[in-house]
Amino acid sequence: MNLRIPGPTPLPPDVLEAVGQQMINHRGPEFEALFAEVTDWLKAFFETQQDVLLLTCSGTGGLEAAIVNTLSPGDRVLAVTVGAFGDRFAEIAAAHGAEVTREEAPMGCAADPAAVGKAVAEQGPFAAVLVTQNETSTGVTNDVQAISAAIRSAAGKGAPLLLVDAISGLGAIRLQADAWNCDVVVTGSQKAWMAPPGMAMVSVGARAWRAYERARMPRYYVDFGDARKYAERHQTPATPAVSVLYGLHASLRGMIAQGPSAAYARHEAIGEYCRRGLVEAGCTLFAQEGHRSNTVTAATLPEGVRAAKVLEALRTRYGIIAGSTKAPGVEMIRVGHMGYVSEADLDAVFGALQEILREG
Repeated sequence: MNLRIPGPTPLPPDVLEAVGQQMINHRGPEFEALFAEVTDWLKAFFETQQDVLLLTCSGTGGLEAAIVNTLSPGDRVLAVTVGAFGDRFAEIAAAHGAEVTREEAPMGCAADPAAVGKAVAEQGPFAAVLVTQNETSTGVTNDVQAISAAIRSAAGKGAPLLLVDAISGLGAIRLQADAWNCDVVVTGSQKAWMAPPGMAMVSVGARAWRAYERARMPRYYVDFGDARKYAERHQTPATPAVSVLYGLHASLRGMIAQGPSAAYARHEAIGEYCRRGLVEAGCTLFAQEGHRSNTVTAATLPEGVRAAKVLEALRTRYGIIAGSTKAPGVEMIRVGHMGYVSEADLDAVFGALQEILREG
């Protein structure tokens, strides 16, 4: 099977071997050593000197943790959304009682930093701004650095918190949590990190910790304070996903050996390779030029071709599992190319697509 959805992603052989290890005591020295090394390695990719917490949940759980640990019911939040997962972040905030204002870009387009800054200046004050680094529903990458700068320019010392969904970007697309003034950054183990699903990794900066002290949204399982207290001794408050941590440790060992810059360059190259191949196969790129993702490509199909039919043919005839459309009314497929992926994996997709599209 050639798994080409934007997560969970295929696992390298060493990660597959690692996750099959026997369980260990999550309060014992072996686990603590594992936890400490993973945390240190993650900081190199988050580019932070602040806390990085390991939460046993999906990326969505990490987003919920970012909300409930920094905000109170009634807080005003600006949700910058360019697709389905930006919408999800906004919905989580609203579900917990935040008053959400949306700054939306058309599907396929990135957020305009100037428009975000204008919204902050004219519609604020806001307690937080929610931003998605990499929107897998449309294959768009937002310029988080420029958005952060626009927010601070508009609000000055009273700038709202910047909470970043980097679930499908971090590890493949550079993000500098400290230098870009990102107060909370969330990612997930099953994306560019090449590990199984089940762990959210979250950086928490100094301003977010001050917000935590006054935040009044209910929380228990994903309480940042408890997570930090246990992390100081390289443990977790509740039973962790030990096998996921095994896999994450194995993948990070290789990623650190290569270095973050090499990981970003590899994803940039494979992203361009995928975009070129899909166009040559007869598709059209959905995302705005200049903001196309290096982890997933959304490709619209020729007129009259149904995405459901193409996806079914890819699966049943070629063993290729691609992502379905998340843009209403658009006949689109989404091809993931993050983590453990090669040009040969993508060549199989291009060849199969060419044959299917010739049939009409």
